Amino acid sequence: VQLQASGGGSVQAGGSLRLSCAVSGPTFSRYTMGWFRQDPGKEREFVAAITTYEQTGTYADSVKGRFTISRDNAKNMIYLQMNSLKVEDTSLYYCAADVDANYGYKVFRDYTYAYWGQGTQVTVSS
Repeated sequence: VQLQASGGGSVQAGGSLRLSCAVSGPTFSRYTMGWFRQDPGKEREFVAAITTYEQTGTYADSVKGRFTISRDNAKNMIYLQMNSLKVEDTSLYYCAADVDANYGYKVFRDYTYAYWGQGTQVTVSS
């Protein structure tokens, strides 16, 4: 399974970005997919996840109501629509795949995901 994240960039506070993640894998529609972010010297932080069982995602409290995760199983893609961006959203964002289709509390844990993309930088300025 390979993941390729894209869509990062620089934006002013209050702006929007959409991250994309292309996934190669024979049974993508079954994967639990997640977005995480990480700052230098800090632990990786859960942002959002979407399972094969749900149409809506699970979100960190810090992004709830501003970010939306979605998937297109026909295209093997996931997206993270980020609105009302804040300076504190600045980070390196990673997409991740869990081929075991975990759900519940496990989607919050980075160790649930065996496959990771290379990261895409999001910078929000004031």
